Amino acid sequence: MVRGILHQFIVGLGSAVHSLYIAGSVARGCAVAGQSDLNITLVASRDLTPSETSMLQAIARRAEQQQRFFPHVDVQWVTKQTATSLEGIFYWGVWFKHGCCCVYGDDLSSRFGRFEASWDIARAFNGDIATQLETYRQRIMKTQVLPHYLTYCREIAKKMIWSAHALVFHRDRHMVWDREEAAERFLQYYPDKALQIERLFLLVSGQQVPKKAVLFMINDFGRWIVTEFDKIDRKIG
Repeated sequence: MVRGILHQFIVGLGSAVHSLYIAGSVARGCAVAGQSDLNITLVASRDLTPSETSMLQAIARRAEQQQRFFPHVDVQWVTKQTATSLEGIFYWGVWFKHGCCCVYGDDLSSRFGRFEASWDIARAFNGDIATQLETYRQRIMKTQVLPHYLTYCREIAKKMIWSAHALVFHRDRHMVWDREEAAERFLQYYPDKALQIERLFLLVSGQQVPKKAVLFMINDFGRWIVTEFDKIDRKIG
């Protein structure tokens, strides 16, 4: 099934595909039918055109409709030049070395040495969390389509769990790629946030939660994450 989905990307983009990678529970061999997403990273040999990037998403959406094992098929892409640049080493270097598994093409993981957990990596993976929270807050407020609402809730909940883990990544010193383990490690340092984490996993499960409650989580716990992250960043630099 996974090979069939990946084959569609290879056929659709041809020589523009440098390599393909899978991540998450699928890569770890512990995917659960109906619960686990298929996370794909495509490395392109050149910049993709707007029509090609649209094709990527169209293939992903079609793959979701054609099978029931993976509720969501997520695909991100990056050029080989960006993936191997010094500027992207704390994100893409770590991702290809530790976070995913090459299933087609030239494996970029061989271009990097092993990394140790650090604040630079946490900062790179966290990205601009404040902007992302605001983007999803707006999406959730505006949507009237239930499937879209559930997808937005699920996506921002996953992001918030990983951002929470980013707060302790440099102290915990462990490379973690499992969401449940990431949450557990975060709670070792912030046990008082157990209820918030529990609520986020409820959203990840796809259960419908009142919009008001979701917006409160984004505004309350999300703002706390941003404040805490900025505090640590100022301290470490």
